[in-house]
Amino acid sequence: MSETATFPTLEAVKKARKSIESVVNYTPLQYSQRLSEKSGARIFLKREDLQPVRSYKLRGAYNKINSLFLEGKTSDGIVCASAGNHAQGVAFSCRQLGIRGTIFMPVTTPRQKLEQVEMFGGNAVEVRLTGDTFDASKAAALEFAALSGAAFIHPFDDVRIIEGQATLALEILEQQQEKIDFVFIPIGGGGLASGIATVFKALSPETLLVGTEPKGAASMKASLFNNANTELPEIDGFVDGAAVKRVGDLNFEICKDALYDCIAVDEGRVCDTILQLYNRDAIVLEPAGALSISALDHYRDRIRGKNVVCIVSGSNNDITRMEEIKERALLYKGLKHYFMVKFPQRPGALKDFVLNVLGSDDDITHFEYTKKNSRETALAVVGIELSDPSGFSGLRTRMQELGYFESYLNDNPDVLNMLV
Repeated sequence: MSETATFPTLEAVKKARKSIESVVNYTPLQYSQRLSEKSGARIFLKREDLQPVRSYKLRGAYNKINSLFLEGKTSDGIVCASAGNHAQGVAFSCRQLGIRGTIFMPVTTPRQKLEQVEMFGGNAVEVRLTGDTFDASKAAALEFAALSGAAFIHPFDDVRIIEGQATLALEILEQQQEKIDFVFIPIGGGGLASGIATVFKALSPETLLVGTEPKGAASMKASLFNNANTELPEIDGFVDGAAVKRVGDLNFEICKDALYDCIAVDEGRVCDTILQLYNRDAIVLEPAGALSISALDHYRDRIRGKNVVCIVSGSNNDITRMEEIKERALLYKGLKHYFMVKFPQRPGALKDFVLNVLGSDDDITHFEYTKKNSRETALAVVGIELSDPSGFSGLRTRMQELGYFESYLNDNPDVLNMLV
């Protein structure tokens, strides 16, 4: 359980709102015409990507750190662990309050997020890269806290953090005068979900709260299924802002009775959502920030005609990740396929393959082949992008009938991970 055994209250959330109002933006609740027409519902986006640190994490971080500051508990500094967004909130808060901070982050954190932390913190913070996951960084931060006396700022399993995150729920209810039928909430450790649950339970209990997690790190879903907080043995860290092996104990205790459902969203679907929002709505989101919108298709029949709020939690994306995001989206949609292909070692073999195997709108986007011997055939790794997923069956059939097919690599995750 968190450092305090108490649960967040509506009165404490209102107090937190006063505490953070000088540094936090009152973000818009934006109606999305495109998503509304696509889903047959009225979709509203709570744009927390428009916060000064480009995520909602500033709410909880500032509320927690300011409360410690007012209590005189920051003389030895503060320390935290984060995959990125919490770190930026902490760094911003330290600089605002003149507190020394040490921030532990995974070595795998995108460079863009590291630079943002350094910018927001300035001379007030020191960043230490430790471990490959949030959990490894957290262990290092806790050890540092024990040795230095610095106050540890948990990213989600803390009542003051939860109360800070909950302030955005107060804004939603002020901004939307009509009944809210569903709220889709991204979940990493559960701080945001438990905060929203606290407010909606008190002020709008009829609203259904739906948690959304990445398929490769669905720790809340597993915990709800097991009726006990459950640590996953391993996770996919692609959705870095929500890749947590174990949700917070306090967060689970609140969410287990408050969430109507929890959806595990395929990372490829998240990538496709990011690209659509960028290309059609000029909204730039990180993977965790697109989780709630990505889950709408799971509820297509149930949300039709309803008022739906999606929490857009953050936009700290690194442009260097866009090629991987595009690739994952194409794979998810069945438009990108990798094969091991047998090529006759003779002039014109590739030309024959292009003319007789590929469809008129198919494109070779990856090709690895080296002639190393005088055998009749040699293997090449070929990546093909289709214009329509329905063309896959014909492509594979032609490849087999003409003797080019050796194996299909999309079904081999170990090999595919080397290519994507």
